[in-house]
Amino acid sequence: MTVVDDKDLKENIYLRSIATRKASGSVPLIVADMTQFLLAVGWDRVVIETVGAGQAEVRCAAIADRILVVEGPARGDGVQAEKAGLLELADAVIVNKCDLPGAEQHAGELRESYELGAGTPPPVLLTSALHGTGIEEAASMLLALDASGRSERARWRERLLAHHERKILEAPQLDVLLEKLSAGSMTLDDVIRSIGANEHV
Repeated sequence: MTVVDDKDLKENIYLRSIATRKASGSVPLIVADMTQFLLAVGWDRVVIETVGAGQAEVRCAAIADRILVVEGPARGDGVQAEKAGLLELADAVIVNKCDLPGAEQHAGELRESYELGAGTPPPVLLTSALHGTGIEEAASMLLALDASGRSERARWRERLLAHHERKILEAPQLDVLLEKLSAGSMTLDDVIRSIGANEHV
């Protein structure tokens, strides 16, 4: 296993935690701006870690060019159903904690599910952060990972929704419009028209 000096890591890796603020999903709008800025000033890669499982995670497709889903050992159909939308977008899947029971079976079920779907199935790798199993293989795979192209329409749907959400959340009159909605003096359609009209002023 390759050993990397901590000093090298500190000089080459920048970490930043971001609050979700008003964002409806798990990826706040400011992350898109930060990503574009970091790439513009010369960073090779930007890794965005989202907050957890569920359909809200699909919003990461509005920003990310590649999507990696990190799974644990099988935890039941209910949890997996929640992540179905995100798994559809995955360019690669890693089943971590492969030292625990159920990991091999879960990886096999994921591979089988992808084989039944359309397009080229994404790679599914097993890793154990605790024991260092599969880490180098996963790193090599990620550094050379191409976009699968399996869900371009879904990606653009999320980007369209994020763009629309940005217009609403950044509208200077948003607080006033929310007050009018609360008072019943405006409808949702009125608010959308008002925001659109002010964009062209």
